[in-house]
Amino acid sequence: MKRAILYGVISLLLVGCATTSAPTFPPPPPTPAKPVVETLHGVTITDPYRWLEDQQSPETRAWIEQQNAYTDKVLANLPNRDALAKRLEALLHVDAVGIPTVRANRFFFLRRGATEDQSSIYMREGMNGADVRLIDPAAMDPTHKTTVGFEDVSEDGKLLAYYVRKGGADEIETRFFDVDARHDTGAPLARARYYGIGLSSDANTVYYSRLTPAGDRVYRRALSGGAEEEIFGAGYGPEKIITVGLSDDGHYLLIQISHGSAPKKTELYIKDLRTDGPIKTVVNDLDFRSSMDAAGDTLVIQTNWNAPNERVMTVSAADPGRANWKELIPENKNAAIQGLSLAGGKVFVRYLENVKPRVIAYGLDGTQQGEINFDTIGNLGDIAGTWHSPIAFYRFSSFAQPTTTYAYDVATGKSQVFVRLDVPVKVEDFEVEQAIFSSKDGTRVPMFLMYRKGLKRDGTNPTLLTGYGGFNSSQLPTFSWRAITWAEQGGVYALVSLRGGGEYGESWHQAGMLANKQNVFDDFYAAAEYLIAQRYTSPKHLGITGTSNGGLLVTAAETQRPELFGAVVVGYPLIDMLRYHQFLVGSYWVPEYGSAADPEQFKWIYAYSPYQHVVKGKKYPATLFITGDADTRVAPLHARKMTALMQASNGASTPILLRYHVSGGHSGGEPVAVQVKNEAETLGFLLWQLR
Repeated sequence: MKRAILYGVISLLLVGCATTSAPTFPPPPPTPAKPVVETLHGVTITDPYRWLEDQQSPETRAWIEQQNAYTDKVLANLPNRDALAKRLEALLHVDAVGIPTVRANRFFFLRRGATEDQSSIYMREGMNGADVRLIDPAAMDPTHKTTVGFEDVSEDGKLLAYYVRKGGADEIETRFFDVDARHDTGAPLARARYYGIGLSSDANTVYYSRLTPAGDRVYRRALSGGAEEEIFGAGYGPEKIITVGLSDDGHYLLIQISHGSAPKKTELYIKDLRTDGPIKTVVNDLDFRSSMDAAGDTLVIQTNWNAPNERVMTVSAADPGRANWKELIPENKNAAIQGLSLAGGKVFVRYLENVKPRVIAYGLDGTQQGEINFDTIGNLGDIAGTWHSPIAFYRFSSFAQPTTTYAYDVATGKSQVFVRLDVPVKVEDFEVEQAIFSSKDGTRVPMFLMYRKGLKRDGTNPTLLTGYGGFNSSQLPTFSWRAITWAEQGGVYALVSLRGGGEYGESWHQAGMLANKQNVFDDFYAAAEYLIAQRYTSPKHLGITGTSNGGLLVTAAETQRPELFGAVVVGYPLIDMLRYHQFLVGSYWVPEYGSAADPEQFKWIYAYSPYQHVVKGKKYPATLFITGDADTRVAPLHARKMTALMQASNGASTPILLRYHVSGGHSGGEPVAVQVKNEAETLGFLLWQLR
């Protein structure tokens, strides 16, 4: 399915720069409280900083400027920042190449040169041809805050659909590019939030799903422009996510309706574009999750219907109703399916077995036809290819093992390196291990650790613990310049696979969502306690960080167990869980968290919502909140309100800071120089507090 839908000398220098001296800092600027009192389901709720929800008001903008100025003052003399930035520059200023999309022996991929800020779209004629730059975002924006990426490529490789993103916003503009003539063509799709864009087999029509005030709708329109025709989506509200894509041969429009993010329920529909036939139902009557791809005229369906670890079914595209489904690959009770890909006439199934990747290839008759093995702990990206392509591509990396893209010959089962990230790091200098510990209720939870070889477990190592725990998202060791830099500082980097993720299938996901959300936090505390008990670190040397849903995780942690941590970094977070569903695309997440509008669900959410559990005079660890105006996914109001509340309430002499990026957002978009500056500040803050 075409998808639209992330050396030694320097190291010694860094260690040599370590210091125990701490910058002094003034008290934060006062934030006026303007309490709003309301009653929800019989409970009186006071919100002192609701006025900060208004992002564009002059008062809020002035407050943001004051907070950034305060953060600048407090962090002005971080002892390690320049050395950290130098090392980060070395790690980031490398030639990076993305996984290719192949059409008619043309290889399309993203590439960022070592001295460039953003990736460009390139094409290579044949496996060994010269790389030709097609789309350069630097030419569009002198500030280098504009990014580009693929949406689709026509079957003959002559037409490219690509997006243009401003800053870190989720909204994009879609443009079309004549590959042979080397210029844009047709009429672009206006800036909006899209969920899939596909080109017809004759490259004259574009199909897409776009968010409207009423909800997602599926449209088609002539490439040249003109009126768009709505063909699907009427009646579905804004809480449903409708994604679309075309089969590799352009014969079928594939439609998926998700009842929220990482949903428990999905619906699948298909339309034969050769005949412009009616939209047919594949499944819409199951409270389970399914996804599909097309192998010619056969649909291949991944589903957790009566299979928590997922299984694979097939059905004819001509008569795709659930009554006709046949099981191709049964559920594996010991390994959870993470995804499937179609390439070279085979079905590649990606498993996690004990949170380690494994790939098995199957034929459409269900026979096993090969396996891709990995000899180290790490993370595998999608298998990318087409049903008729003889070559597939996949990516593998670990914390300190640079991302390597492999070309896989489907017929022979042999892999060769297509491109390896050339990063100045010695993999052999580091240890990566998997630990297993018991959570509060006895559940065994895995965690990955990275540190320099020879680390002494004396309880004094600065340790950075992170996790996510939600939306069926599996957390595995992926190449990380943050982890490398942290370990080179003598630190321990820890990634825990919390309940709420997909590491052990849907049952693991459901054990950390809705009424079970506290399990995620308890797993996180058990991870911290394990690190302390095993003398990797101690509370004053233990920092935590998380982004988005992970931001909810770490703010819940510092409000529930502040004594367990020495520092917290919170990125683009959800925090006021009583109101999150009222802003931006928050309604998508109600199936995961619940909604305070529901009396029963209010009880679960109110019990842990961090904003409602800040206690006046309580001692909280040093905290750095990070958010930005361009975040159009998680409203920045969460970080604004929580910063004000914690600054007013903190009973400790620890700094509570906000770094507010006026152009940063959930989807990145910042130039490399800005990324380096921001990361050096973040790591410098953590080392200041944890050493």
